[in-house]
Amino acid sequence: MTGHIYWDVILEQHVRLFRDAMGAEFLFMDDNARPHLVNIVDECLQSEDITRMDWPVYSPDLNAIEHVWDILGRRIAALQAPPTSLPELWRASLDEWCNIPQN
Repeated sequence: MTGHIYWDVILEQHVRLFRDAMGAEFLFMDDNARPHLVNIVDECLQSEDITRMDWPVYSPDLNAIEHVWDILGRRIAALQAPPTSLPELWRASLDEWCNIPQN
């Protein structure tokens, strides 16, 4: 992914519209991936008046979904009969996703 694609596909089509719906309290969170840090993205965010959250380098622990993916992967790996096909993996993923404790 390039900065241009990131802007066109993610920021322009989703983030900008979501910001409009959220109003003044909107704070955009992305990570330090290279496509997110190019000048075109910074310029576009500034021109759209989108405030970006400060994000430390190498901080996957701040993104809660990374922990959820880890939990899901561990639950699937621990199954008595691990999935052996894509349909089985899909089913196991859905089952385990629904059984992840909400706390």
